[in-house]
Amino acid sequence: MGIDKLIFWASTFLYFLATIGYIIQFITLRKDAEKAATIILAGGFSLQSCYIILRWLNLRHPPFINLHEALSFLAWSIVGTYLIMQIKHKPKGLGAFVTPLVTIIMLIAATQPQASMLTLPPALRSFWLPIHATICLIGDAVFALAFCIAVMYMVQEHQIKKKKFGAVFKRLPSLTTLDQLNYLCLKIGFPLLTVGIITGSIWAEKAWGSYWSWDPKETWSLITWFLYAALLHQRLTVGWRGRRAAIMTIIGFLALGFTFLGVSLLMPGLHTYYVR
Repeated sequence: MGIDKLIFWASTFLYFLATIGYIIQFITLRKDAEKAATIILAGGFSLQSCYIILRWLNLRHPPFINLHEALSFLAWSIVGTYLIMQIKHKPKGLGAFVTPLVTIIMLIAATQPQASMLTLPPALRSFWLPIHATICLIGDAVFALAFCIAVMYMVQEHQIKKKKFGAVFKRLPSLTTLDQLNYLCLKIGFPLLTVGIITGSIWAEKAWGSYWSWDPKETWSLITWFLYAALLHQRLTVGWRGRRAAIMTIIGFLALGFTFLGVSLLMPGLHTYYVR
């Protein structure tokens, strides 16, 4: 096993340990468990940062070429985004929802071929590759956080409607806090998604001579954009809040997940990840 694979598995293991720590904190409300989980998570993030940098240096091109690399960078982006939110907003309980998702993404990444080509095809030899991929993947990470927050909102609302003010109710933020965090993620993620589509169109014109070709990835990216645009529009003009916004956020993320993973595996096209 090469040093890069060893680092990848070490970071995955630390994410798994952090998941256990956050779940223990969620159950017991022990602050020391949360602190330990956050330290472990930050350690995994640091290790994975080394993995991404090392892979970039060894391959001499940005590590976004195959599905393994894209999934790995997505998991890294989710962790980084969560750590920033944890420092700035300290939403209780969120770690117990985010870290299992990160661990699952890393395990899926591990099942994908990790070898990557040393010589890129002409379409990928562009400075737009790191720009477009980084913007899109960070935007996806923000929406992943919004998804976790929306799930927490639905759970908390269920507790309140059923008047079950018990253990789970006490461990989640208020509905107002969750809705505000959801909206914050939307305000950050939607511009990133928009810029990602724009930079992708510019890159497509340079590579294939057309800004838009209705490739499956392009089509589903546009569908996802319209879903989040509708949510943002409804929040700004109609005043959508709470449950409807949470449901729309979950639907948007499912569409985003299909665009990212489903299209790549089931609907080959110009944007299919290279897996050699």
